[in-house]
Amino acid sequence: MAITSSAKKAIRSSAKKHVYNLRRKNAVYGATKSLTQAVAAKDVQKAESLLPAAYAAIDKARKTGVIKANTASRKKSRLAGLIKRSRA
Repeated sequence: MAITSSAKKAIRSSAKKHVYNLRRKNAVYGATKSLTQAVAAKDVQKAESLLPAAYAAIDKARKTGVIKANTASRKKSRLAGLIKRSRA
């Protein structure tokens, strides 16, 4: 249990950041999942329209430090490859 006032404040601020980070992470997960479901349903047009939203969610998570740069790059690359393979 925190004793000093600064430690108590650190716990409060950490809890706020945790909620914010979870929100960003869930946005990435949701955008990725909706895109992969569209590809699984053979709806390439819908998947292509969802790609910019997925990229935006990934980039925002990267910018705020929720995911690392290479992770963001890898996710974007895999999503683009998924759409490219489904087109063929």
